[in-house]
Amino acid sequence: MLKQCIFGLLLAATSFISYAEEAPSSDSQNTAYIVDNLYTFMHSGPSKNYRILGSVDAGTQIVLLSGEDNGYFKIRDDKDREGWVESKFVTENAGIQQQFQALNNDMTVMQEQLRQAEIELPQLQEQNKSLTEQNAALSEQIETLKNTIESERNAKQTASAKEKRQLLTYGGAIAFIGLLLGIILTVVLSRRKRYDGWA
Repeated sequence: MLKQCIFGLLLAATSFISYAEEAPSSDSQNTAYIVDNLYTFMHSGPSKNYRILGSVDAGTQIVLLSGEDNGYFKIRDDKDREGWVESKFVTENAGIQQQFQALNNDMTVMQEQLRQAEIELPQLQEQNKSLTEQNAALSEQIETLKNTIESERNAKQTASAKEKRQLLTYGGAIAFIGLLLGIILTVVLSRRKRYDGWA
């Protein structure tokens, strides 16, 4: 929990630095800001000689309506007023107020994500435990199947070797009997010929 908080603070600090260095994204490329620590007057034309329409607070987001003219920009402010302000008081970088608001929004999002992660963590731990048990059971089944396959293979090899030995034994017996019969027939036939000769 402490590590997550520190990580969130570091992320927020990094976001703040990068936000301060870069212009914020916007739907309009003409978005700009009044510089911090002052307010400036809005005139009806591009000079101080024109009538003052009002003031624009520091850090206000504005829309540039024209290019620079005589050191002035024509703008539309957050109150939807249009007028001219000095270009030296206009910047592309968001003011501290906008940066602070953006960081607050980011922090709110991160806190919500952290809260959601804390809610989901027990469920994920339970799922991890269940999956670990299932994995152990499957591993045991695989090992059992391996042993069964190995036993069947050994039994087949043993049966095949026994069958070969039986075939060799039967073949040898048949050959021996055939040889013996051949010898007996040869002896019997030779004796019959001998007796026939005497007759």
